[in-house]
Amino acid sequence: MIPFNSPPIVGTELDYMHSAMNSGKLCGDGGFTRRCQQWMEQNFGSKKVLLTPSCTASLEMAAILINIVPGDEVIMPSFTFVSTANAFVLRGAKIVFVDCRKDTMNIDETLIEAAITDKTRAIVPVHYAGVACEMDTIMSIAKKHNLYVIEDAAQGVMSTYKGKALGTIGHIGCYSFHETKNYTAGGEGGATLINDESLIDRAEIIREKGTNRSQFFRGQVDKYTWRDIGSSYLMSDLQAAYLWAQLEAANTINDRRLKLWDNYYDALSPLASKGLIELPFIPDNIIHNAHMFYVKLKNIEERTRFIDYLKEAEIMTVFHYIPLHACPAGEQYGYFHGEDRYTTQESNRLVRLPLFFNLSDIDQRTVISTILGYFSESL
Repeated sequence: MIPFNSPPIVGTELDYMHSAMNSGKLCGDGGFTRRCQQWMEQNFGSKKVLLTPSCTASLEMAAILINIVPGDEVIMPSFTFVSTANAFVLRGAKIVFVDCRKDTMNIDETLIEAAITDKTRAIVPVHYAGVACEMDTIMSIAKKHNLYVIEDAAQGVMSTYKGKALGTIGHIGCYSFHETKNYTAGGEGGATLINDESLIDRAEIIREKGTNRSQFFRGQVDKYTWRDIGSSYLMSDLQAAYLWAQLEAANTINDRRLKLWDNYYDALSPLASKGLIELPFIPDNIIHNAHMFYVKLKNIEERTRFIDYLKEAEIMTVFHYIPLHACPAGEQYGYFHGEDRYTTQESNRLVRLPLFFNLSDIDQRTVISTILGYFSESL
């Protein structure tokens, strides 16, 4: 079976993990944590990066940091992972879902302003497939209405929008290092990017269970005490050691994924030109990270046939999110503003192909030839 995903392995992970084990400090904020955080600050241009156990934890941190309280509203796309909404629902917010764009599957920036009320506190753009949302428009709307922007850049590590790294444009950015992402911290992991300097001190406190423990270890205070609400949002240094191996090879991983992405695009373009499928769209002024390669079939029935056909050939392909507004919790904790023109329709057509760092050329050629075979049989 050719899997849909396999966690990236570059070969130095075990060496660094052994080093972390021998350091005498396996909990958070050890040497490998500092290396990873500094690497991201320097390479992406964020004012402060804090490693977390997951992107879910980073989003929860962000919700606390901007003081979300019961009755607040938060605008986001419905086509996203449940953590995007849960983080704010946990603080009592009502989620306001808006439609996505047909071309990128990102939030439709032209529909955001109409969804704003006097209860709106934040906009949460989700950079689907590592392709940037239209951030200039979103930031302009946020500034006009005095709203926070929390970037869900779980899929966006190493992608840029007009030269700026995703996750560094809004007030706060959230990364994922889950095993399904381009870079992993040994299965789970995340990072919170604090781009508004006024939020840095409190972010450290929230992440350290509401204490000023980080200041204590830097020698800024003689003891640490309970200062605020918070939770245990630190990644272990053992996981950071695994992540450090990946970040050292970040360009190698990125180049390989882009090559695989381009292979799919070139090989499947003739099908797209015949109207049999639709391929991903990359807007101008955007550099993507080849987080995923998806195709869109004509409808959900054909998608099911397509997935079944590849499964019989021992190739795993998968669809993606069930739109949150159509889920029981989405109906309870939020509502869809405006017309669902594309979210449900497009999500029903989308299927993701195997794409991961260690995917071999021969396995990718097998996937491609099987897809071409499916359409030759169906014509």
